[in-house]
Amino acid sequence: MASLARWCFRHRLVVVGVWLGLLIGLGVVTSSVGTRYSNAFTLPGTDSSKALSLLSANFHGQAGDVDTVVIRTSSGSVTDPAVEQPVTGMLTKIAAMPGVGAVKSPYASAGSTPQISADKSIAYASITFTKQSSGVDKAVVQRIVDTGAALRGPTLQVEFGGNAIEQLNGSPTSSSELIGLAAAAVILLIAFGSLLSMAIPLIASVFALGAAILSIGLLSHLLNIASIAPTIAALVGLGVGIDYALFIVTRHRNGLKAGLSPETAAVTALDTSGRAVLFAGATVAVAMMGLLILGVSFLNGVGIAAGVMVLFAVAAATTLLPAIFGLFGSRVLSRRERKRLREHGATDVNAIGSWARWAAFVQRRSTVVGVLATAVMVVLVLPFVSLRLGSSDQGNDPKSSTTRQAYDLLAEGFGPGYNGPLQLVAQVSTPADQAALGNLVTTLKTQPGVASVAAAPAKSGATVETVQVIPTTSPQSAQTATLIDRLRHTVIPDAEKGTSLRVYVGGQTAIFKDFAGVLTAKLPLFIGVIVALGCLLLMIAFRSVVIPLTAAVMNLLSAGAAFGVVVAVFQWGWGSEAMGLGKPGPVEAFLPVMMLAILFGLSMDYQVFLVSRMHEEWVHTHDNARAVRVGQAATGRVITAAAAIMICVFLAFVFGGQRTVAEFGVGLAAAILLDALVLRTVLVPAVMHKFGRANWWLPAWLDAILPHLSVEPADTAPDNADGLDDDALESANA
Repeated sequence: MASLARWCFRHRLVVVGVWLGLLIGLGVVTSSVGTRYSNAFTLPGTDSSKALSLLSANFHGQAGDVDTVVIRTSSGSVTDPAVEQPVTGMLTKIAAMPGVGAVKSPYASAGSTPQISADKSIAYASITFTKQSSGVDKAVVQRIVDTGAALRGPTLQVEFGGNAIEQLNGSPTSSSELIGLAAAAVILLIAFGSLLSMAIPLIASVFALGAAILSIGLLSHLLNIASIAPTIAALVGLGVGIDYALFIVTRHRNGLKAGLSPETAAVTALDTSGRAVLFAGATVAVAMMGLLILGVSFLNGVGIAAGVMVLFAVAAATTLLPAIFGLFGSRVLSRRERKRLREHGATDVNAIGSWARWAAFVQRRSTVVGVLATAVMVVLVLPFVSLRLGSSDQGNDPKSSTTRQAYDLLAEGFGPGYNGPLQLVAQVSTPADQAALGNLVTTLKTQPGVASVAAAPAKSGATVETVQVIPTTSPQSAQTATLIDRLRHTVIPDAEKGTSLRVYVGGQTAIFKDFAGVLTAKLPLFIGVIVALGCLLLMIAFRSVVIPLTAAVMNLLSAGAAFGVVVAVFQWGWGSEAMGLGKPGPVEAFLPVMMLAILFGLSMDYQVFLVSRMHEEWVHTHDNARAVRVGQAATGRVITAAAAIMICVFLAFVFGGQRTVAEFGVGLAAAILLDALVLRTVLVPAVMHKFGRANWWLPAWLDAILPHLSVEPADTAPDNADGLDDDALESANA
């Protein structure tokens, strides 16, 4: 690290030029080829995937996403010629568009499912695309919406609902990113008291963010990367990018204040905090790449995108920062700080202060503060017990969106279940199968939770038939999930007995339920892998068994508390509607694995920065009490500042009107708040005081087989670059 830092410092113009060239080059290439994000995912072996395969094979052009056009008139009836004729013309135009397989008009007589409400004020048409929503051309979707919108008038409302239409609701993240950067700038300005020092971490983060987003867009041509991946990557990248830069800039500034030359201070900062950044970045990348073990293509792309973002964040922190230090020299300090340095010489930064006193207090009262901190975390974990995974429906979209208005109109005119019909796909081979299917349709009509049942007209000799089942409850309702389970495990098996009939429950609602089931089943394996890999990295870094295990327990506690907050806000509805995020509903199925990956990485960041300073002191003194106290006091201020930045960045993504992204924002902000204020500044030091010298124990046989990589350089002497005065600390402890 020292050689890299020195080279970048001395060749600063070359390094900055390379980064600028990289950004420009990526921008030019991306603008010419565009991006190819895809939300496609497969769930092999599930009921819904079998249903979809049968539809694709037997109903070409009608196995895609089914969306709706909802019409409401405030004057007269939807069957009046003044309404029916233009609506029919509009549907005819839509049916002729590329990618549209079929359009079922409310005025068609086929089928028994009503498409006109009892009071004849609301009607809906079904649009069946040739592909699932992830493969539908967004330009075609926009044309469909524009065609329907042309009919809107004082007495006629036309709205569109469905997953393909939902694509148009995705808002760019640029505003959230700008809000996050602005909040970070304010915090950095307060922390450093210098505009230039405030700008340096932001510059490095913006370079990393820009290069990563452009690279992810290019990778979308080679890999299946979901459209939400850049948003999640930006959320992670802004947080870790500014954090990594903050830790290195703080160490560099403290080196300057301690009397080091700009080059020596930069080399020292990179050779100490820079090493910690490498390990921290590795833990985040490992956690995110752990998503690959789930075997879900949708999440593979998200994990890879976040990994690319972390890679660029680490690269910018370890190459661009020393080059910037070289450009600005001692001006990284404010004028007041440079004047104080000239007049009074080298000083010990923060020789004594609140963090030194707090570290001493935690040492003296480690049992009491440890118990209190644990109690706080346990209370916040409790809501996690009631976690229900699923997929929030379009009733949680912003009220101004066409999807939300279409959802509300359907629920008003027909019932909430019409927003998520179940599609039963049956394989029939014999007359006995046909009779069994007819009996099943009759039975379904009597089932609780079923609003209506309609069997599609079957062609003579057809071996695959479909039945539409409308639940009485909304797609995200727990009762709808219960209905699907009852159909699959009781009603349908009873109908199949003694025949070769096979019936599968499909449709978007069933697909999302199966998605949640697949991820829930693989969650223990995922947690085990990322915990094991994180522990291994920390074991290599700190030559300890206890520290990695402590970190794993703390990270799980932090994640559990964060999920508790998410459950309270989004599932129980404590504030979700006030934030414009819709009514209470299930937590998104992929949120646990995504949040766990991100949280394990970010929590390990703080653990690495905290323990690396403790380890540095332990290597030189072999005094555990002093190592824990010094490490906590030295890093407390910068960890809390970094946490404040992350919290602001994550919260900036909450108010963009996208419920899924908001769940990430709330969960991650809560986790970082608890991690910084409860775990790293209270519980971890308290536990490490109790463990004593055992913190640094590693069996000889394990030490022999582990690679020897250190977060801190072996020849680093205590240069007091963190500015902690030994006598002051001892005085605070006394």
